[in-house]
Amino acid sequence: MAKIPTPHIEAKAGDFAKTVLMPGDPLRAKFIAETYLEQTRCVNQVRGMLAYTGMYKGKELSVMGSGMGMPSIGIYSYELFHFYDVDNIIRVGSAGAIQDDVNVMDVVIGMGACVVSDFPDQFGCPGHLAPIADYHLLHHAVESAKELGTEVKVGNILSEDAFYSERSKDCFKKMGVLAVEMESGALYLNAARAGKRALCILTISDHLYRSEELTSKQRQEGFGTMIEVALETALRA
Repeated sequence: MAKIPTPHIEAKAGDFAKTVLMPGDPLRAKFIAETYLEQTRCVNQVRGMLAYTGMYKGKELSVMGSGMGMPSIGIYSYELFHFYDVDNIIRVGSAGAIQDDVNVMDVVIGMGACVVSDFPDQFGCPGHLAPIADYHLLHHAVESAKELGTEVKVGNILSEDAFYSERSKDCFKKMGVLAVEMESGALYLNAARAGKRALCILTISDHLYRSEELTSKQRQEGFGTMIEVALETALRA
């Protein structure tokens, strides 16, 4: 706690709830806070990375943007876990579908995250670390989705540093990887190292093998189904 505020977060001790929903876009964080939370207060505006804490069905929750990519979510999740005593981070983001049976607006839960990045190297483990979700959060998310009548696809996802990548995704498609995004691998690794819990819930915004995609406004405000699953998961966390 002695290291707060940090260079990236101006919040004071106690400003964050134990569970934080983390979209990439700070404006999506603002949308979630204003739409779903009550008694909401803004706890961070540094670098425009908005964070809010409020109440959802009687439980205190926080929501904060992560920015794009593993380096960005790596910083914010590290500081939340280590300096702000956060126990659970649930990423609510967008992803590009890889499999033929995954479609735009489908909800995908990342059971594990393949990583195309040097991010895991910092931990000094031989071989390859396997970033995985917390089982309890994963179980709660699946159960919450069932109760909401929401169909979800659960499986492996890919976290890659480069958005404009020339690397083919064919090998990942052959291995059953559902979708690609840019943050979850770092989040899962940081949670494992801190002894905390993390989960990634995604809405498919485009398809890598078909000409289908959402607008930026749809990505910012059109992910209500995913957000509701995440909120109900947070209640059980």
